[in-house]
Amino acid sequence: MSNWQNALDNALEAAGRGFGVFPLSRNKVPAIPSPHDRDHRCSGLRECGAFGHGVGDASTCPDVIRAGFEQARHAAGYGIACGAGPLPLVGIDLDRKNGVDGVEELLQLAERQGFTIPRTVTVCTPSGGLHLWFTGPAGTSVPNSVGRLGPGIDVRGTRGYLVGPGSRGKAGEYTIHPSVTEPTVHPIPEQLLQLLMPPPAPKFRQPLPRRVPGQRGNVLDGLVRFVAAAPEGMRNDRLFWAACRAWEHVRDEHLAAGEVGAALVSAAVGVGLGERAAENTVTSARKKVGA
Repeated sequence: MSNWQNALDNALEAAGRGFGVFPLSRNKVPAIPSPHDRDHRCSGLRECGAFGHGVGDASTCPDVIRAGFEQARHAAGYGIACGAGPLPLVGIDLDRKNGVDGVEELLQLAERQGFTIPRTVTVCTPSGGLHLWFTGPAGTSVPNSVGRLGPGIDVRGTRGYLVGPGSRGKAGEYTIHPSVTEPTVHPIPEQLLQLLMPPPAPKFRQPLPRRVPGQRGNVLDGLVRFVAAAPEGMRNDRLFWAACRAWEHVRDEHLAAGEVGAALVSAAVGVGLGERAAENTVTSARKKVGA
């Protein structure tokens, strides 16, 4: 059987179980290029009627799926949309490569946080890693992340996707774990869900004043305290959130750029983050904000 036919057959089977699917290339990326110019914004197939939106093309309709695969005769796999539907799929992608073992990291995290990982649908990746499938609460938007829970632990939530079992990539095939005898997707443990969600925004009682150079303001002090109070397991998440807010204030001239990085890194190191890791997180936040 050709890679294309194999991918289509498996995609249709997944769709029959209620999962939205779309074609992937052997590189695990969407197989249909965008029909739009670079600056065009379109949410997906339903909005414009054309394929080429990645996870925005995901469907459970066999006719739509076949039409998409007809436009992607080079497809060797399929993606499964996460974060959509009445019981949104949440994927935990555990890498095992380059000296990192995401499986062991998740087990240690579960032990520290006091939750048990249920025997849910598990997919084996060609590199030796695992994809764990969970359902999230209806109406909850789980953000995608890479390495924020721990080394080798990535999260696929709203507008993210997982490579479906049966897909063939350059390194091999994605397969259901042999221990899975009943394909039941279990609800995500509450403690794990809380770790995936962004931290609550700190509340400021007064409007932000325009920043006066050389004068340390309440804004940065509040963000520093927010990071310094971070519980274990949420330190990097809080740092990234606070750094994004701080760089936004720098961009709007409410804060001086020279004060932000050192203050937040110092607070993060004080609660147990490594200095280099904290610096990388603050730098990533600055790039995201464009300050």
